[in-house]
Amino acid sequence: MVTHPYHPLHGRHFGLVNYTFCWGDTRVYFYDDRNRLRSMPASWTSVGAIDPFVEVSAGRSPFRVVDLLELSHMIYEIKV
Repeated sequence: MVTHPYHPLHGRHFGLVNYTFCWGDTRVYFYDDRNRLRSMPASWTSVGAIDPFVEVSAGRSPFRVVDLLELSHMIYEIKV
């Protein structure tokens, strides 16, 4: 089940096709409604552990601090 509160597929159930760990990223693979193979971070599903920030914020904050910091670095690099 997709557990990430802001993902468009939140609450949907899909059959697990594969579970991989590569380059520090754990992903799950599943077939969507159009029978296309898709993937997403395992932490966004009931397969992986729930991200502690997502659990504690309980939907009150749409962005994690680490994601905002990464975004600010990306914007800075574009401007330079």
